[in-house]
Amino acid sequence: MDFHCHLDLYPNAREVFAQAVERNMFTWLVTTSPRAFFATSKVLGSHENVLITPGLHPEIVHERYAELDTLIEQIKYASAVGEVGLDGSKRFQHSFDAQRTVFTAVIAQCANIGGRVLSIHSRQAVREVLAILDGHPGFGTAVLHWFTGTAAELKSASDMGCWFSIGPAAFNSASGKALAKKLPRDRVVPESDGPFAQVNGATVMPWSSGQTAELLAQAWGLPVSEVAMTLEFNARQLIGLIHGAD
Repeated sequence: MDFHCHLDLYPNAREVFAQAVERNMFTWLVTTSPRAFFATSKVLGSHENVLITPGLHPEIVHERYAELDTLIEQIKYASAVGEVGLDGSKRFQHSFDAQRTVFTAVIAQCANIGGRVLSIHSRQAVREVLAILDGHPGFGTAVLHWFTGTAAELKSASDMGCWFSIGPAAFNSASGKALAKKLPRDRVVPESDGPFAQVNGATVMPWSSGQTAELLAQAWGLPVSEVAMTLEFNARQLIGLIHGAD
């Protein structure tokens, strides 16, 4: 299972796609722009256990802002959305107003059409992300990917009903391990964030959920088998929400 990967951006994307189809119960391939969504859907095609969704990554909003109208249209026909969100880090401060405009438009569109499940980027912008979600009742379900906010922000997000996707690379830091302990156990699903995420210099692959279960088991002080069952149960619940928007 993998609830957030950029499978189309692996150097050998077709091979990785074929392996993901074979090895994973479910793979959520998030795209970074409306044009990428169109191209990836065309090149890799569709498969029942691989979900390809339209998005506009906050890191490239300043380059792809003109594609916003296309994204809004694509969302109408998609059962889920991603990757979207806000990035408040110094490197992308220059585009933050544009990011906010795009993300607000996306969430408003989701609310207008009955709600969608979204894979959301929130680096150094958790409060702003939550404020936009809170301002649009009925937007659907937020899955905060690779959450790196504070413990207080985690509690706020959890209280709002947000889900969280986490992968092996999130455990590379002490702060990541500390946050993992506090995640709501009934709303956590595995992700890879490959090919960008790495562990010990190796690229994380879409079939890394077993590794995630082991790391969460250490964080939660539970048997790996129990955590693996929890992740599978959560995954089926979230997939049900995604299919509910079909």
